[in-house]
Amino acid sequence: MVCAKDVYTLQRAVETALEDNFTIKAAEAGHKGTQEGVKASRSVFGPVLGGRYEYSRRQRSLSATGGAQDKELFAWRAFITQDIFSGFSSLADHQKAILQEESSRAGISQARLELIRTVQEHFFTYLKAQRNVVSAKDSLERLRSQRESSQAFYNVGVSPRIDVLQADVDVSTAESALLVAENTVATEKARLNTLLLLPIDADVEYKGRLEYTAFSRALESCLEQAYRRRPDLIIAEKAVQIAEKDILKAKSGFYPTISAQAFWRTQGGNPLASGSPSARTRFNEWTAGIYSEWPVFEWGKTLFQTRQAFHNRSKVRAEADNLRQEVGFLIKERLLTMSEAAKRIKVAQKAVEQANEAYRMASARYRQQVGAMTDVLDAHAKLSLAEASLAGSLADYNIALSSLYVAIGEENPDLTP
Repeated sequence: MVCAKDVYTLQRAVETALEDNFTIKAAEAGHKGTQEGVKASRSVFGPVLGGRYEYSRRQRSLSATGGAQDKELFAWRAFITQDIFSGFSSLADHQKAILQEESSRAGISQARLELIRTVQEHFFTYLKAQRNVVSAKDSLERLRSQRESSQAFYNVGVSPRIDVLQADVDVSTAESALLVAENTVATEKARLNTLLLLPIDADVEYKGRLEYTAFSRALESCLEQAYRRRPDLIIAEKAVQIAEKDILKAKSGFYPTISAQAFWRTQGGNPLASGSPSARTRFNEWTAGIYSEWPVFEWGKTLFQTRQAFHNRSKVRAEADNLRQEVGFLIKERLLTMSEAAKRIKVAQKAVEQANEAYRMASARYRQQVGAMTDVLDAHAKLSLAEASLAGSLADYNIALSSLYVAIGEENPDLTP
């Protein structure tokens, strides 16, 4: 049960989303499965124990030579088999299972990073929408005040009717913009509730500020960390290593297989398989030996499978190298985006100050009937544009900062430097 107006900061929102996210649970379940796969692949190095019970019935109790034989025959067999050499196939399967387990562990980290980026992006979009709502309300109030002034001047005959009509149109436009901004807030809040596994209409509050947080790491430092910690790069490298194990397994067909086996067998004319009237003593026997099998000719099957494995490794290696190149570009792009957004923030802050002053002066001149209505509307439009630009620049910077931390493989729930 969610308490009324439960407050979620950026850090708390991220941590809550990470607790029970279905994508992360799926990745964790997959990782547990690969851990069991490692155990299963290890089991082939041990001996295999087994048994077999048989029952058969003959048509006659005499053989072709006239000798007596059991009409019903029961047999029990027990065996133990130990692989000695399997052409490196078992070893390759075990090493491949270990690599798959390591890859799936990196998959969990990848899922966490993607979720953090998504939550932070929508959190800042929500804050931007909230700021736009405040700006739209302020804009609407200014326009309503301006309409009242225009109406008053018209009533006393010092301004034309067109000023009142224009003011009415601008008020209607501002009301529409406010509705759009409020709808965006509601949409982003619903999305955040979904990401946090809260009821879609949960009455919670997402609280934070759109502000500038400096990022001082150099490109070389970011690249070094990304190449070392990014989960998708780790997964790609594991894929190359897995492909190499596939080559080793394919080559195993060129070698013989060697195993040690031991059998014990007993049979008879009763369910206990302990001899019969036709046998003077209780029947049982055992055998033990070492066996080797080596297919000499299979129409090039092993050779073609080995070539296929080599080509697959080349493919996976090229994909890993391409991903590494893309990661380098992505980090450079994020740094450039942040730099651009930081510059736009400074410009927008100055523009807001200047637009406020320009609007104040235009409004004062119009009230004193020494300025035109068009000057007031133009100043108001520039002020609204400057406020929207500042909110957008701050949101773009923080979203780019969030994406950069994800790009270098670092979890940073509250985006602290």
